[in-house]
Amino acid sequence: MFFFWVPLTLCLMVGSINALLPTFGACPDVKTIEKLNVTMYLGKWYEAERYFSISDFGAKCGTFNYSKEENGSLKLLSSQISSLTGVESSIVGRARPIERADDPKFTVSYPSLPIQYPMPHWVLGTDYDTYAVLWSCSNVGIFSMRSAWILTRERQPPVPVLEQAYKILDKNQISRAYFSRTDQKNCPTVTN
Repeated sequence: MFFFWVPLTLCLMVGSINALLPTFGACPDVKTIEKLNVTMYLGKWYEAERYFSISDFGAKCGTFNYSKEENGSLKLLSSQISSLTGVESSIVGRARPIERADDPKFTVSYPSLPIQYPMPHWVLGTDYDTYAVLWSCSNVGIFSMRSAWILTRERQPPVPVLEQAYKILDKNQISRAYFSRTDQKNCPTVTN
């Protein structure tokens, strides 16, 4: 029993960053894009929607900012602001492709965390200019820890952009019931 609870506890700790949803059963089969054009994927993305998580309660202005590092990995700077305190928080992750440089399946680790547990981040769909759909799922015993994000290049994306992202979710039979909209109103303007 100890071996079951240690990974589950670990995933819950790391999951607070990734808004993981514990679900009975194994990770479902999902289809990613064939190849990720890393150069086009780089830059700032606004979090339009994400799986709901208690740890993200009161969070607003979420962004993901990808940049390339010399060793070929991606640097991921995730930021958000507490709507309760107005304090910004951010964490730096390292994203590494699983197999090849253009692999849409990569793992993200967070060097500042006391326990390192690389989390899967898979790009299910993107047009690079307006939206990207990310998926994360890890099997832990009889559970799977799941999360998903809709990222957009605009802070307030038009409805047709979100509809394109929803088509990717629907095609992969990922329920939209677990998503919550990220508040992107009254956010500071930052140029990076």
